[in-house]
Amino acid sequence: MAPHPDDLVLVPRTPSRRRFLSAGIAGGAVLGLGGLLTACGSSGGSGANGGSGGATPGTGGASPDQKSVKQGGDDYATVIEKMKGFGTDAAPGVYPRTVKHAMGETVIPAKPTRVVVLDTGELDNVVALGIQPVGIVYTDGSKSLPSYLKDKAGNPANVGTINSLNLEAIAALKPDLILGSQLRAQDQYAQLSKIAPTVFSLRPGYPWKQNFQLNASPFGLEAEAKTQLDAYQAAATAIGAKLGDKRPTITPLRFMPGRTRLYAELSFIGTILTDVPLPQPKIEQVKELAVEVSPEQIDKADADWIFYGVYGSPSSTNQDAVLGGALWKTLGAVKSGQARPVSDETWFLGLGVMAANAVLADLKGFVAPGT
Repeated sequence: MAPHPDDLVLVPRTPSRRRFLSAGIAGGAVLGLGGLLTACGSSGGSGANGGSGGATPGTGGASPDQKSVKQGGDDYATVIEKMKGFGTDAAPGVYPRTVKHAMGETVIPAKPTRVVVLDTGELDNVVALGIQPVGIVYTDGSKSLPSYLKDKAGNPANVGTINSLNLEAIAALKPDLILGSQLRAQDQYAQLSKIAPTVFSLRPGYPWKQNFQLNASPFGLEAEAKTQLDAYQAAATAIGAKLGDKRPTITPLRFMPGRTRLYAELSFIGTILTDVPLPQPKIEQVKELAVEVSPEQIDKADADWIFYGVYGSPSSTNQDAVLGGALWKTLGAVKSGQARPVSDETWFLGLGVMAANAVLADLKGFVAPGT
């Protein structure tokens, strides 16, 4: 089974340690990013047309002596701090401009018009800025445009999946900018940067706001990105104000092939709950991506509200078995009618401001109607 988009993280090859909840789940591990890194596919990438504005190696690039690990690594929670120097100091409309990013520095010779995006977050980001990409990748769980973006994203070409890039297809589009992340495609960065100027964030997920600003910088649209983030935060704050001191606990639950997760603080959805703020049960109050539970431990998910999504086909997960099981029916949220399905493509895969606004709309409708 191919790795899921949340499941990958690269750290230097140093001894890792597993972290388990000492007072939580017998057998339920607290996760950073689990799974194995699958090398992205390349068919003829070395023959791609050269692109201007290649990157200068910098300290942001990770060592080639790396491996993927199940935990986030000691630097998993420091990504935002490391991104503080990313972006550009060029004034809007000024080109060429130099953008600092995870792999060093990239010169953008002119305002990009043909953009290829290598993840769901980058897709959300460019569409939010009014840009229709010429090429996109898909997740292993869906081979179609996210429904919440379909009317704004145009008709981009398919250039592979998050875990298997088609470099020939990317080169054939003659892009003038490629946006992705070190975590996803570090091994393909050199080939990609020969095709077009390439800008990488460190990783997708919880630093989604910083990624939005970085993705805006090649276009000179950082002010527009900030305006949208400010509007998002105002909407989140309004939900919190409506609730006052009566803030229900929220569990973001996700069914995936081979695993069931309760998303924690260092996840996209975790940051949104923090911004309202809406508390999560204690088990989810950890500086990690998620807590994994077995079907026999689904009572650990109980909260005032449970919002659950499913990655890919429900039949490939244990969703039906859990939702039809006796233990699920004992949960307080289930008994009160406050366990609700939500869109996986916004709550867990969106990783950008448009998805975040969709999540806020869901939260408003469920927990703070009338705001």
